Amino acid sequence: MPGSTTGGSGGAGCVPGRSPQGAERTAAALSDAEGRSAAEETPGCAPGSAGTAPAPEPRPAAVPERRREPRPAAAPATAEAPAAEPGRAPGQGTRRVRRTAAVLAVLAAGAVVLAVLNSGTRHGHLDPRSADPSGSRAVAELLKERGVTTRVVTTAREAADATGPRTTLLVTAPDRLGATQRSVIRSAIDLSGGRTVLLAPGDHSLSDLSPGVRTEGDATSDDLDPRCPLPAADSAGRAGTGGGLRYTTALPGATACYPSGGHPTLLVLPTGTTGGDTVLLGSETILLNESLAEEGNASLALQLLGSRPDLVWYLPSLADADAEPGSGDEDKTLFELVPAGWSWALLQLFLAAVLAALWRARRLGPLVTEKLPVAIRASETTEGRARLYRKAGARDRAATVLRAATRERLAALVGVPPTRAHEPAALVPAVSARLTGGPRDVTAVLFGTTPSDDAALVALADHLDALEREVRTS
Repeated sequence: MPGSTTGGSGGAGCVPGRSPQGAERTAAALSDAEGRSAAEETPGCAPGSAGTAPAPEPRPAAVPERRREPRPAAAPATAEAPAAEPGRAPGQGTRRVRRTAAVLAVLAAGAVVLAVLNSGTRHGHLDPRSADPSGSRAVAELLKERGVTTRVVTTAREAADATGPRTTLLVTAPDRLGATQRSVIRSAIDLSGGRTVLLAPGDHSLSDLSPGVRTEGDATSDDLDPRCPLPAADSAGRAGTGGGLRYTTALPGATACYPSGGHPTLLVLPTGTTGGDTVLLGSETILLNESLAEEGNASLALQLLGSRPDLVWYLPSLADADAEPGSGDEDKTLFELVPAGWSWALLQLFLAAVLAALWRARRLGPLVTEKLPVAIRASETTEGRARLYRKAGARDRAATVLRAATRERLAALVGVPPTRAHEPAALVPAVSARLTGGPRDVTAVLFGTTPSDDAALVALADHLDALEREVRTS
């Protein structure tokens, strides 16, 4: 090979024959995937009489780079004013901020309206006004159809004042009552002459509300058979009184129903006043909306709560101030104190904030091509790209770029249209006709396989350079 060659194979400078460094630079110069010509990157070299003339200093070239989001270019070191950011009109950022604020304001207003509308219709556990699965609105509506009036109270004093011979008092959470509240309810049981239903009372409240009765652990099954002479239980049949507490008592006149493991889950005890009684129900299942239609739950609930024309539904609340420590009024968490309607509003606001963050996140911006405000010499770009190719072992990519660039230049020299420059049937005969030396496999040089190692890649670069030089001088 001659001592020096032209820059046809790389376009970035002169490539010495059989030099690994020169071939590496040649491969890198031809690897520009953006389709830039060699003339845009570096000046070419013309062969002189004594070899190769010194190449002029490569002129600086701006290198495009992929960015996530367009950002304003750095101000130049001249007195000229910086240009506006391409593709963005003045004030566009302000308009986007205003639109975002308007959307968030609409979402917030909608969330507040929904919270206000829902806050008055959603109630708690075992509330006769609640249509939730854990509410008791269904049994209250059935009682209303049978002429039973339901009144909801939240303090023990209100519950005691509303009791009488024609009332049924339902205490939904006896264990949450303090000593004062239990005393008030106990007086109402003894003096009212009506029915009192205690829902799942534990030993903490039984000592005051129903002395002589104690618990015997939990029931082993949910649905139980009555196995007692109580008319209400006999007509209801199998019901979901299990899944809660069992009781035991030695009091005379007690009626034990729905036993589990030998201990009843429903007890009916007579009170001191004629005609009055106390019902201990170990499970709340028969009163819940989600389970009222199962087995004989509805029948048993209606008979236990509908034996009198008036029903007082006592839901202990924070208004009962005299609760003993550990009686069930423990400190509540922040989420338990937030009303149900407002929790939905907060959830919607959180989702809106997440969507806005995803929408405005810079990392999700479109990929754009941006000219950097600094000029980089083409030789530095060539060397950097060559090192990357060498580090990645991308001989296939380097060989493909080298051959493609050579084919395009040869097509222009031999009169082949650019659209057919990469067709062997059109290019190879035209190139072969211009060769004056011995027979040569032009097809293997221009359209061959990938070099197996770095030495083969360097040899390919030399062959391509020699082939182009011979065509140029023919």
